[in-house]
Amino acid sequence: MTNEFQTKVKKFMDENGMNNPIENRMLDLFDEVGEVAKEINKMSAYGTKPPEFRQEIVMELGDAFYSLITVANYYDVDLLGSLDMAMEKYEKRIERGGHAGSENDHA
Repeated sequence: MTNEFQTKVKKFMDENGMNNPIENRMLDLFDEVGEVAKEINKMSAYGTKPPEFRQEIVMELGDAFYSLITVANYYDVDLLGSLDMAMEKYEKRIERGGHAGSENDHA
């Protein structure tokens, strides 16, 4: 792990005795992503209008990001390296089929 985000979260967790098992980290991640979805539902009046920004989304995205980092840290995965890999995959898909959808994996 080489980026400052992951190092910061690891230090915080170590200092506060929060090194939970992976199952707990995954449940936290699912919960936080659900909170992001819930906030977007609120922003769109549950799909009845175009979403309007609400400040609450900022905290919910931060919570989801933190939870994702804890999962990556558990397996010592460099998230920035993982992001680079994903971007390369999407670029190749776009080159093959004009969009980043997975149906372009075997085109």
